[in-house]
Amino acid sequence: MANLNKVMLIGNLTRDPELRYTPKGTAVAELGLAVNRVRNNDQGERIEETTFIDVTLWARQAELAQQYLGKGRPVYIEGRLQMDTWDDKTTGQKRSKLKVVGENMQFLSDGRGGGQPRGEGSSSGQQSSPPAPQRQGGSPAAGDFDDDGGEIPF
Repeated sequence: MANLNKVMLIGNLTRDPELRYTPKGTAVAELGLAVNRVRNNDQGERIEETTFIDVTLWARQAELAQQYLGKGRPVYIEGRLQMDTWDDKTTGQKRSKLKVVGENMQFLSDGRGGGQPRGEGSSSGQQSSPPAPQRQGGSPAAGDFDDDGGEIPF
């Protein structure tokens, strides 16, 4: 039987990335992503739904996310779903959470301009965009397509 576990998301960070290192020195970053969906209900009213997703990035991607991304910044994440399970220390019950393990990442423009990593060289306190888009891996990301305002090309 064939299997596929692939997720592609574009959203805004809900908090600054939290970077830490494993005992062997591998970087791991945890970040929260808010993805919005706009639809019309049966009465024609516009409804906006937000889904909050936990994302884990590893190695160089984790370090790049911590360096360039901050709360509110848009990002494209491509990865896979992973179920984490653990025993709750207070209740002793089994707990689980579905999260995304990022395999590819691309910074998206937020319209604020600039070129320094977040928190550096900005007198206004605003976070800035990285000097050039960063993408890990070999598959095309959403930012690789020209946006002429028409249909999404995928």
